[in-house]
Amino acid sequence: MKMTTIRDVAKAAGLSVSIVSKAFNNYTDVNEKTRQRIFEIANQMGYTPNLVAKNLSSKKQTTIGLISSGVLNNSEKDNNAFNIFKGVYTAVTTSQFELSIYLIDSQRQKQKSYAQYCRERNIGGALLQGIRVDDPYYKELIDTNIPCVVLDIIPETNNGLVGSVSIDNVKASKEIATYLIERNHRDIAVMAGRKKTYVNSERIKGVQEACKENEVELQDNEILYADFSEEEAYVIAKEYLKTKRPTAFLCFSDLMAFGVMKAVKEVGLKIPEDISITGFDDLIFSSYTEPQLTTIGQDFFEIGKMAAELLQDLMENKLERKHVNIDHRLVERGSVKTIFP
Repeated sequence: MKMTTIRDVAKAAGLSVSIVSKAFNNYTDVNEKTRQRIFEIANQMGYTPNLVAKNLSSKKQTTIGLISSGVLNNSEKDNNAFNIFKGVYTAVTTSQFELSIYLIDSQRQKQKSYAQYCRERNIGGALLQGIRVDDPYYKELIDTNIPCVVLDIIPETNNGLVGSVSIDNVKASKEIATYLIERNHRDIAVMAGRKKTYVNSERIKGVQEACKENEVELQDNEILYADFSEEEAYVIAKEYLKTKRPTAFLCFSDLMAFGVMKAVKEVGLKIPEDISITGFDDLIFSSYTEPQLTTIGQDFFEIGKMAAELLQDLMENKLERKHVNIDHRLVERGSVKTIFP
């Protein structure tokens, strides 16, 4: 299949190659209406400027774009994205690169492609945070020729321009599930997040591995999905407790654990005397709950910092590593009790 070139785009637009090249390089002497028409034609033809060729003919692109989805919808208790931003900023400010932050939502992803989004802002490489595997941007990553690093997803691609940073979610969820099982919890309800997220499926794998290795049966109806939402977890847990009485709730986020805690207390049960609860993330609020929440701690500052450093390596053709695992930790507090025979 013949690859679309800048000459093909110029011919389709009825313009010279130099005008099309100037449009992609954000020259001010190209009319904005003309520029947008060129971008639209290029998008329809599946053309994205070759970064190497662009850098030879224009100033080297030194802008890193941090593209974050869903941040504006997050709970005020969730400081994860902010800590990621701090880590990215710390890494970028000690380099020759500049940082631009763009907050988007799924609707805007549907309206404008990832490649076009980067082109219009002269972004030489992008960090994508909060992207789901069913998001339009994620589907473009496989074939992108713009260096990018995604957080909390390991894309199934051999594309050398795509990297990723995350904790080992299977290992982490297996560790906290094993922690509960070692304290003789056998009737465990899992408060999972959103089905189509990578971290959710990985954490389910970890819990299933822990149960299988310890001969604990985990039924499908014991895995509840609350969309990583505190309010949804509260509603689901309260309904679940009308007919079931697990000894523990294993939650895939601290926010959901907060919701479960509220539900458990409202039905007149005590934590951890009647029901133990664990979370995932170690939000700052997790050390202020009553009792304090046992959880998996993630270093979101380090995740952001390493993601920015990995992207810089990709942009400079230092391709020794494609995926970076960040260490997690089990934070043991007071929300889990040991059941004695």
